[in-house]
Amino acid sequence: QAQLVESGGGLVHPGGSLRLSCVASGFTLDWYVVGWFRQAPGKEREGVSCINSSAREKWYTDSVKGRFTISRDNAKKTVYLQIDNLKPEDTGVYYCAADITPGDLCTVVFERFDFRGQGTQVTVSS
Repeated sequence: QAQLVESGGGLVHPGGSLRLSCVASGFTLDWYVVGWFRQAPGKEREGVSCINSSAREKWYTDSVKGRFTISRDNAKKTVYLQIDNLKPEDTGVYYCAADITPGDLCTVVFERFDFRGQGTQVTVSS
């Protein structure tokens, strides 16, 4: 069965780091655009980063630029999100999603993605 599974979340202090992983099974991730999204308590889900299949295109929402780094290892069927200098406002459930998009371009419309994970919780608190 095709699925995505996120891991790597946890409770960290402000200024700390986490590396989230998104592992695909049941399908070949090589051809897929992968996005990371997050949903904070009481807020709508938002796109935070995206990487296309070749990794030539990487996109970040403004609030995470310079702190988040997206990468992929197709041999391991995994996309990573390195999160540094965590802030309390980064708290939320982080989801990854994969899709083959027109032109292999990134998109941040979560519902557009064919495969979506169940999420991993990130809590930033002192």
